[in-house]
Amino acid sequence: MLRIAWSTLRTRWISFAGTFAALALGAALIAALGQVLASSVTSPPRGPQRYAAAPVVVVPDERLTVDTWRGGSSAPLAEPRGLGDDLVARFPGAVVDRIFAARLSDGPAAVGRPWSAARTAPQTLVAGHAPSGDGEIAISSGTQPERRRASAGARALVGTRVPVVTATGIETYRVVGVTTAGPQPTVFFADARAARLSPRVDALALWRPAADVTKAVAGVARVLTGQDRALADPSREADERARNNADTIAGIAAGFAAFIAIFVVSSTFAFAVGQRRREFALLRTIGATAGQVRRMMYGEAALVAVAASAVGAFLGPLATRPILDRLAALGMAPEWLTPSRSSVPAWVAFGTGVLVAVTGVTVAARRAGRVRPAEALREAAVEPRAMTWGRWIAGLGLLGTAVVSMAVNAVGDPGSATNNKTFMPIVMLLIAALGLLAPVFVRPVTRLLVAPLERLRGAGGVVVAGGTAASARRTAATAAPVLVTVALAASLLGGAAMTDAAKSALQTRPVRADYLVLPDGDAGLDRQLVQRLRAIPGVDVATETATSVYTLEGDTQLIRRPAQAVEPGTLSTALSVPLAAGSTAGLRDDTIVVSRTWELSVGQRVRMWRADGSPVTLTVTGVLGDDSPADAYVTPAHAFSALPSVAYVTARPDAAAPAVRAALEDAVRGHNARAVSRAEWVRESGDRQASASRLGLLAVLGIMLCYTVIALVNTLLMAASDRAAEWGGLRLLGATRAQVLRYVVAEALAVVAVGVVLGFAATALGLLGLEAALLRLAGLFAFDVPWLPVVSVIAICFLLGAVAAITPALRTRGVAIPRL
Repeated sequence: MLRIAWSTLRTRWISFAGTFAALALGAALIAALGQVLASSVTSPPRGPQRYAAAPVVVVPDERLTVDTWRGGSSAPLAEPRGLGDDLVARFPGAVVDRIFAARLSDGPAAVGRPWSAARTAPQTLVAGHAPSGDGEIAISSGTQPERRRASAGARALVGTRVPVVTATGIETYRVVGVTTAGPQPTVFFADARAARLSPRVDALALWRPAADVTKAVAGVARVLTGQDRALADPSREADERARNNADTIAGIAAGFAAFIAIFVVSSTFAFAVGQRRREFALLRTIGATAGQVRRMMYGEAALVAVAASAVGAFLGPLATRPILDRLAALGMAPEWLTPSRSSVPAWVAFGTGVLVAVTGVTVAARRAGRVRPAEALREAAVEPRAMTWGRWIAGLGLLGTAVVSMAVNAVGDPGSATNNKTFMPIVMLLIAALGLLAPVFVRPVTRLLVAPLERLRGAGGVVVAGGTAASARRTAATAAPVLVTVALAASLLGGAAMTDAAKSALQTRPVRADYLVLPDGDAGLDRQLVQRLRAIPGVDVATETATSVYTLEGDTQLIRRPAQAVEPGTLSTALSVPLAAGSTAGLRDDTIVVSRTWELSVGQRVRMWRADGSPVTLTVTGVLGDDSPADAYVTPAHAFSALPSVAYVTARPDAAAPAVRAALEDAVRGHNARAVSRAEWVRESGDRQASASRLGLLAVLGIMLCYTVIALVNTLLMAASDRAAEWGGLRLLGATRAQVLRYVVAEALAVVAVGVVLGFAATALGLLGLEAALLRLAGLFAFDVPWLPVVSVIAICFLLGAVAAITPALRTRGVAIPRL
């Protein structure tokens, strides 16, 4: 049978070309993406940046540890504690580093540090001298605003006076020096001035033996040496997020590649079995057993898979560097990742390709083995039944599983619907179910789509309608890749838009304020700006500061919970906070308002720890509803040095809106902040959510389109040889060559349209289930359907269908009048 399989491959190589390409592409993608994952794991961590020149660094232990009956439980602190004065006094001559928010007015995000800390990177002067007085600063390259950077060199900046925004507000300083670039843009102050701006000591840099330092600070602080010094770098958290993003995107794309490859291979082999039933029947007639026929199918798949997977596994790793560069350019992977040289991803890709082929051919091989010898005589006129009992059971089973999963999510856990790891498997189940049940819908959908053509003059519409509906198996096989592409594109993009809109609604709906003042960056709103906002006549101002509190879960596990610090008296004017019990009126320094997830009741006293690790006992005065924008509310007394992340400005009835807006614009000028109306903020929030969530879908859409090209071209090429007689018959009936070609293109477009309709059916089911869950989570919300990319994908499918259909027709002798 293996010899017959090899002979079949040689004679029917066109039929297997698409399978070869699909498997090779799948193996290449899995190898490349696996190499990306390996690169993320094996790449050496980025070396120390901020303290690259300091061999020993002492930092505070920024973890809260609580004793429990099962031992100590710890979590990272939200608020830095700093090093004590007594510890600093133990190391005379050490570089005392303080890191605080400081940036030039309208400049890029930066930090402030004492000048003595410049040697830890090191950052050296390229112009001017070191700051020594209270009114002097030195800035690193890249700190000044873009317009100044483009028009002035380093030396030209020396001597200029610039406004600098710190936590206290705006103050003008004279630039006396410019340094080389460091790990982040930095404004260097004289040491004494930096100590007044930020009394907290964040680190000590030392040039002493590490063992002596460790002994001196034992139990009080941490000592970082070698690679551990990178733990104090400003990019550490961003690098970890980017690394996780790269892992997530690579994993999702590889999963989709394997899923679509199985779908393409299985549909191609299923179509091939329908074409070759007479061939199998003849083999059965001359003595082949059902098992031998099945083994022949497996042999064909194995031969194609081994060759294709070997090619893909060899070529795939070559794309690792371009993929890493692209992800880094999008901010979704660290720039310092180096491509892995491991051969494991290539071997995994090879094995996965063979497994995909065997999995995809399983059902087709079983069908081939059931062909009876007598079918060699009665296979000439009528297409065999497309829907077998096994196909019915599998299709309805997958559809039922998807529907039940959506119902469980909507009723039991609507919050999980916003997670792609929950939504994407349901989409895959729906696509697989519709793909299996496609022959059931082919005829009714085709009749509906081609009904307008039948009313046209001439026989063209009737021929197109009849040819498309007569062969449900061929139409379903050709429409399958279109179904997958359209359903995945519409479901993923539509689901992302819907989820983003629901999240935006949860965040924006409770806001009552007319205007919001937002910081440019993560530093927050400085205190001088907040005072200026409160001084505007005719408005009420409420600030919100992000902080955290810690609780013991089950008296064993320390949990960090996000909280918002707000002024109790102004909260109701700025926000409409949904409550399940209690009220916010009782919010004081000794009370807290919590969400239902805390599983607490009004009046209950709770022991917890604040953002700096200090213990406190608070009384629950209110329980938030499910659609609350925050997990908990406390007073500003629990926020410590954190600056407000937003200021809500509500105009009083007697205040004129233009005057209020003008006063806000004047107040924020120079403070690295901006004032927006509530409507503007809602639009920005939706756009920001959409931009962040759809970047990762671009790679998936590219993979889908590649498979669509392969599957469409392969299926239409396979069908072309069987249809030569049909096209020749049309010529004998009087059709011209152009009419036959138009018929071929029209039929291909009709088949693509069937795939689009089935794809939208799968999309509608998936999005209805998602919407049911999101409605329970966020209530009614509006969202914009991403029609442009979806319509673009559909247009590409139609174009591919027309080109893939007419190309074999032009090369087939059936479009010429056959010789009798």
